Amino acid sequence: MPHFQCTIGNTLLLVIDVQERFAPAIPAIAAGGPAAASMETLVKGCQLLGIPTLISQQYPRGLGQTLGHIQKHAPEAQVLDKTHFSAVDDPAIRGALAASEADYIIVCGIEAHICVLATVADLQQRGYQALVCSDGIASRNPQHCESALASMRQLGALAMPAESILFRLQRQAGVGAFKALQGLVK
Repeated sequence: MPHFQCTIGNTLLLVIDVQERFAPAIPAIAAGGPAAASMETLVKGCQLLGIPTLISQQYPRGLGQTLGHIQKHAPEAQVLDKTHFSAVDDPAIRGALAASEADYIIVCGIEAHICVLATVADLQQRGYQALVCSDGIASRNPQHCESALASMRQLGALAMPAESILFRLQRQAGVGAFKALQGLVK
């Protein structure tokens, strides 16, 4: 696969485990923290661009549902429950990824050093190119997030902030969703 040739037609957004009972323990997510804001921007932007969204929920009976402000901006997202740390280990999620025919999987969510890292490792191993939203991942301990991001890069994942991802997909000013995207990041 050519390095970083993502387009609207070959990309999918995977939001990992941003759930009601889990998020308050993570400072970058709690009370609309910076990672939560970046995730929301990314989800809104992907909707504007027509990028399909898949949302995973780790054991929702215990950890609750996906945060409302994330889910409301992705009304057509497929929401799938899981118990594996790697979303790719879940048969339903693996099937949804295969059905999407995406080559590039944008990844955001929590916790960076557990479920996000495991998912990115498995995506890379299965031939997908993981594109990690560097400002849209978080862990309870910020050092764990930094370490996980370094590990994901070593695995071959690309990492950049939400704004970079969205404008890379948009590719050109003045056409398509450009003005709407510009409004999202101002």
